[in-house]
Amino acid sequence: MQKTNLPDELNRCIDFHGHLCPGLAIGYAAARLGMRELNVERAIDEELLAIVENDTCAVDAVQTLTGCTFGKGNLFFHDYGKMGFTFANRADNSSVRLYFRTNPPAWVEDLPEKERGQGYIDFLLSHNPAELFDVKKDTLSSLPSPARIRESIPCEICGEKVIPTRLYNSDGIKVCSPCRKPLF
Repeated sequence: MQKTNLPDELNRCIDFHGHLCPGLAIGYAAARLGMRELNVERAIDEELLAIVENDTCAVDAVQTLTGCTFGKGNLFFHDYGKMGFTFANRADNSSVRLYFRTNPPAWVEDLPEKERGQGYIDFLLSHNPAELFDVKKDTLSSLPSPARIRESIPCEICGEKVIPTRLYNSDGIKVCSPCRKPLF
């Protein structure tokens, strides 16, 4: 569902996510602002990090624009239920945390229910992202370590291989999370 009057980078977000919604517009604004604040481009590897504090539609835009993904080990999810987004640049250890603080304006709330979503999207896309977020620079005292490839070890109950940091000691045997339950 591409719209010709939208920026190409927003259309890429729509293609990835499947539709345009207020959450995607918030993530789009957050990613653009975070990258601008750090003066960075889309990540090729792990040079840029993103820490998201929600699991909403916004995260799809963050992934699309920043190139931060779980697979590359440069996207981190902290389940805080907040519209908070932290971006960090490994090259200079700089970081910025953005908190989305903007409620829909009254004119959006006054629209018929079927039009509110599009009204809110129009509002979000018509504003400079810096007007929508609280911005705090250098909020991380240290950056997460780069992703490491680890040798997997078999769970002593099911036999499926697990990275060592996800094994648990249960009555003297090493078990994966699903098998970690009382043995009686």
